[in-house]
Amino acid sequence: MDKPLFPEVIVNGQKIPTAAIAAEAQHHDAPAGKPGVAWRQAANALVVRALLTQEAARRDIEATPEEVAPGKWETEEEARIRGLLEDAIETAPPPEAEIRAEWARDPTRFRAPPLWEASHILLACDPRDPDRRHAAEAVARELSRKILARPDRFSQEAEANSDCASRAEGGRLGQLRPGDTVPEFEAALRGLVAGGITAEPVLSRFGWHIIRLDAVAEGAPLPYDAVRPRIAEAMERAAWTAAVRDFVASLAAEADISGADLAAA
Repeated sequence: MDKPLFPEVIVNGQKIPTAAIAAEAQHHDAPAGKPGVAWRQAANALVVRALLTQEAARRDIEATPEEVAPGKWETEEEARIRGLLEDAIETAPPPEAEIRAEWARDPTRFRAPPLWEASHILLACDPRDPDRRHAAEAVARELSRKILARPDRFSQEAEANSDCASRAEGGRLGQLRPGDTVPEFEAALRGLVAGGITAEPVLSRFGWHIIRLDAVAEGAPLPYDAVRPRIAEAMERAAWTAAVRDFVASLAAEADISGADLAAA
């Protein structure tokens, strides 16, 4: 009889189904040709879930599922785990001195939002339609190649080819702040220096964009009082995450686990 590729995963007598691990593995990255890495990550994730659900049952935790997004609700298991962590994890707000010390490490990290001046050329399509997406991409890539070879032609190419109303202004969009554009467009802006043009077209829900960053004004550093709440919140989240990690480690230390190794994860 052939030996199984991966060992059975059992947590305190509860077997984790192979199918469940396979499904979970789809959500974990692994180097090419090494599916075992994703499998082990998935197995460890399901071991942690089993430890938490078992502890929630031991404590008779009952939690009502909450809405986590419009029309999307927690599962019963997720609600019980949340209830367990609310019951088991306590963290204190960070002391004022630690908050100020975190800010003082590099005050320039905390700035007002930047202001961009940008231009673009839009090759419109519905990205949900593969045929139209690929057709528009081919045009966008050829146009991008021409523009990168002759950046001085950007405005003329925008006037001739863009599907955005900004074509009348040579593709100029004026001043933009964070949140003014779709996330893919903003991410591209953040990766450019003034005068830079995207190395390849950027896909958004509107179609393919060729983007030029005309100018950028970095936001001024913010005073301590303005950023203190943000720093305190980040420190509280970090402390809570560390406390959860320690709690899971304590459950694992007392558990009978086979087929997975949380200590090595």
